[in-house]
Amino acid sequence: MQPPTLTLVVNPTAGRGKAVRVLPSVVQELLKGVPSARLNVVRATSYEEARMRGLAAVEAARPTPVDGRHDCLIVMGGDGMMHLGLNAAAGSGVPLGLIPSGTGNDFCRGVGVPASAVAAAKVVADGHTQAIDLTRVSGELADGSTQRYVGSVVSTGYDARVNRRTNAMSFTLGSLGYAYSALAELARFEPLRYRITMDGVPRTQTAMLIAVANAGLFGGGMRIAPDYSVTDGLLDITIIHPVSRMTLLRLLPAMFSGAFASDPAVERVRAPHVTVDGDELYGMADGEALGPVPLLLEAVPRALTLYVPHAVAVRP
Repeated sequence: MQPPTLTLVVNPTAGRGKAVRVLPSVVQELLKGVPSARLNVVRATSYEEARMRGLAAVEAARPTPVDGRHDCLIVMGGDGMMHLGLNAAAGSGVPLGLIPSGTGNDFCRGVGVPASAVAAAKVVADGHTQAIDLTRVSGELADGSTQRYVGSVVSTGYDARVNRRTNAMSFTLGSLGYAYSALAELARFEPLRYRITMDGVPRTQTAMLIAVANAGLFGGGMRIAPDYSVTDGLLDITIIHPVSRMTLLRLLPAMFSGAFASDPAVERVRAPHVTVDGDELYGMADGEALGPVPLLLEAVPRALTLYVPHAVAVRP
């Protein structure tokens, strides 16, 4: 019988070359921890190649374990690679391993995966898994599809515009890129008109942003949903009502601790599904473009089997 297959798909450009530098140590950790495994390392030359290799690994995975280990998919890179991996593995039961080597690493932070690539590889090698929720997004999406899964936060307002500006930057500032874009976007931002339906109840309102979270971190560690859970079958919705630019500027640093949530302008709601529509809105999630509204967002319980630190609940 063939040994268990671990397929590691790597974005070698992640973290301005960090992925390439730490890849040998990651490979060594995986082989040391799972010596019986066949490790297949794929250095993807494009996002599309990475996506197809991830899907192929999940499709080829055998349903029963070999020597106590399942065939699995491991993705290494930034938030874009994590997004790619969770979409490949969602609903399949095939375990997904996350090796962070980007600048934001928000999904990894949100589900308790260590920031160190080598420590994250050890988590995969240890083999402890937990089933977590994902957000299923339906709409006319930017990649031509009509459905995609999201691990962290769906943004459509000020937060989405900051994300798009950061992605479009012709120069890199690493983890400071989001902060730079937040300040630049703030200079001309005005509240947006939303039409949302939460758990069947429609609402029309203006807001600075309405963020819908599974794992509640974005923007390099901002806790937009401070008490989120990825195992409760619910979406965490954070609404920042219209405020002055100065007030929003004051709230931004407090997002890293979650303290912003006590401000009177902030409303938080939980619901199993949300429809987001409105004027001049565009969806972003996990650092990637989703597409224009309307977007239907649904919590999908236990959608993803994820390698996590042993005996640690997936919770911040």
